[in-house]
Amino acid sequence: MSTKTTPRVSFSSLTTNNLGTVRKLNSVLFPIKYSEKFYQDILSPDVEGFCKLVYYNDVPVGTICCRLENKDNQVGLYLMTMGILAPYRSRGLGSKTLESVLTAATSSAKPKIDKIYLHVQISNNDAKRFYEKHGFKEVEIYKGYYKKIEPPPPQPNPRSIKYTFMSRYPTMMQSGSMKSMGSKRSRFTRVITRK
Repeated sequence: MSTKTTPRVSFSSLTTNNLGTVRKLNSVLFPIKYSEKFYQDILSPDVEGFCKLVYYNDVPVGTICCRLENKDNQVGLYLMTMGILAPYRSRGLGSKTLESVLTAATSSAKPKIDKIYLHVQISNNDAKRFYEKHGFKEVEIYKGYYKKIEPPPPQPNPRSIKYTFMSRYPTMMQSGSMKSMGSKRSRFTRVITRK
């Protein structure tokens, strides 16, 4: 008689000790090379709850990285990158990863996060459906946003999208980026209501 083991999904804060793993995952997941400043910024204690390595049965399989932004007397959480290695997709890892950041954002008192937002290349239909499923709605399209994608996007460039989302939580918005071809992006935003 065989027993089924439930897969274990866990998250780890980013440190100088696991930053090499984040770099390696990003090189596989995303079509651009991130700067040294990007990697230093994601180690900041201010974003510890919003930048994580994703593990599946103790194997690092993905990352999520966000930054805090202050604009118009509001604190926003910008979802810069989120990705799961292809063999581990369709297992709920992306949803659990996004929910972990949403939970951290809604419970954050210092700073109180007012909105969360992200950008998706317009041709990335899987990412658009994923974020829409999680309450994001397209709110704006940017032309020529992705300038450093390799390989270069096909011509003509596909459009990009911006999403907005209303949630069961108190006021807050959200956006992030996923891999796809094209230099245009859409902005997705999610508004959250706090309890």
